[in-house]
Amino acid sequence: MEFAIFLNGYIPGPAAHDTEMQHLSYMREAQYAIFADKHNWKYCWFGEHHGLVEYSQLSAPEVMIGYVAAQTEYIHLGTAINSLSPRKEHPVRYAERAATMDHFTGNRFEWGTGRGAGSHEMKSFNIMDKDSTKPEWNEVVREVPRMWEQIDYEFHGESFTVPTPHNILPKPYGKGHPPIWVACGNPPTFQTAGEMGIGAIAFNFEPIFALRGRIEAYKEGIANCTEPIGQFKNDNVMITNSVICCETREQAREIALRKGRGYLVSMVNLYHDTMPKSTDGITWPARPMSLHDMVQHTDADELLDGLIAGGYMLCGSPDDVAEQIAAWGDVGMDQLAFGLPIEGLYHEEILACLELFGDKVIPEFDRDRTHSTDRYRATAQPKFGTFAGPLPEFDMPTVLPASALLPLS
Repeated sequence: MEFAIFLNGYIPGPAAHDTEMQHLSYMREAQYAIFADKHNWKYCWFGEHHGLVEYSQLSAPEVMIGYVAAQTEYIHLGTAINSLSPRKEHPVRYAERAATMDHFTGNRFEWGTGRGAGSHEMKSFNIMDKDSTKPEWNEVVREVPRMWEQIDYEFHGESFTVPTPHNILPKPYGKGHPPIWVACGNPPTFQTAGEMGIGAIAFNFEPIFALRGRIEAYKEGIANCTEPIGQFKNDNVMITNSVICCETREQAREIALRKGRGYLVSMVNLYHDTMPKSTDGITWPARPMSLHDMVQHTDADELLDGLIAGGYMLCGSPDDVAEQIAAWGDVGMDQLAFGLPIEGLYHEEILACLELFGDKVIPEFDRDRTHSTDRYRATAQPKFGTFAGPLPEFDMPTVLPASALLPLS
């Protein structure tokens, strides 16, 4: 199992409307990724949302990825997710940006895609019917790999066109192209992702064990995939979860019971209407029911133990957290990602959690320094061919500047 952090630009409360606090939050989240790079974390995912105020103010993940890439060496950096409607942006721009990041990250970019989290943010781009984005995604995600490979790319589709042959530049760096992923919520999407040969990004709005069937559907789909949409299969399921890892069990459990935890979930229920809602059913601005509230009516330890056993969160010392992961058994996930910032934890406590989990827990489950997506990319084979059609007659240049990187020959 590999491990990741997930950044989303979460800024609860009045700070969401204060540019100084917005800036501070951006810098802190970037610091988490840069810090995680030094402590065995393999992946960092950057959300993309639009107009979701407190829930997510990370609307341009590629900009933040560039900033982090320049200050890291090991960690892979991915979009989670690029929503691909051509009404939002022409697909050529997705291909160009992803290939550019492949260069500037040194093959550490992961292209996470999807249809968008919900109707509210899609309306930012005058997209009024959220169901219309699914066939658009299906068309665009299949065409971008062809843009990455062909020199004379041309397309006449349902949702977009490139009416005459164009060389979409740059091409990805070296062999293959960025690994492709899709956000999965509903069970059929998992199987579809597998059949397309791309990774699945999933969210634990249910107990971790409830995802086993969806992961099995994905694994069946990818086992039967004979024609991946890209140059290689990215056999990967990433699941998000929550972690509070501290030096002592007592410290972690005290944090888990701090007031106000659960505020984020109420916003997930508000905005995400293209995937199942969380089981608690509380939607912003209704008051979130945090553990702090619940313990007034029941035993705190019993309640917290139940949530941990259900796979809703990891909580405790490094040994505790490792035991909790092991207790899940073979759920089937390939990557486990934790959302940051963690509700209830202060900035320095989050850094301590990243270091402790990264140094003490990750080596228990991931002893291979090579990223799985690097292994898959190493198997890449050209799929579409350099040219879609015959070349026209033309004259080659006979002279280049003396400083040209390669001669005409």
